[in-house]
Amino acid sequence: MARRFRGFYPVVVDVETGGFNEKNDALLEIGALTLTIDDNGHLELNSTYACHVEPFPGSNMDPKSLEVNGIDPWHPFRMAKPENEAIHGLFKLVSTEMKANGCSRAIMIGHNTTMDLNFINAAAARNRITRNPFHPFSTFDTVSLAGLAYGQTVLSRAVQAAGIEWHNEKAHSALYDATKTAELFCSIVNRWCDTAGPVWM
Repeated sequence: MARRFRGFYPVVVDVETGGFNEKNDALLEIGALTLTIDDNGHLELNSTYACHVEPFPGSNMDPKSLEVNGIDPWHPFRMAKPENEAIHGLFKLVSTEMKANGCSRAIMIGHNTTMDLNFINAAAARNRITRNPFHPFSTFDTVSLAGLAYGQTVLSRAVQAAGIEWHNEKAHSALYDATKTAELFCSIVNRWCDTAGPVWM
């Protein structure tokens, strides 16, 4: 894995939020998957991380965003964790697997991943967490990759174009969307590997 992406360890992340402003809007869910690589250079899903997050004090939650993701931030059975604990948990998993794979930095993968990275970075800064394993601005975005590989940029359409199962009723769950994004990313990378060969090995 350390040779596949120039020392970067790939981690797929999706967040559900109370809006689009990472500084003011609440981070409500985190879903993440790490990847592994087999002897043929094919990527596969590895570990998962899923966490409901308590809105940070004074955060904004747009009713329209909550309507889309279906989250009730105050539901008693959410078992949500404080934002600090949620981010620490994610970073611990990523750092442990990154080091185990001989990588020097993690790189975030997502669908329109700028938003996901901005929310994770903002939460880390808000909680004064300095050991952020992710590259501060570089990402792999499956919007661009799927547009190239399948001619589709909407996640649901790109996933289905890749021959991957999709259920609309499960969408907008952070872990579900992260899982489908991970499957899409692996599909594209493995398709390239089968065509061009594992030239990095």
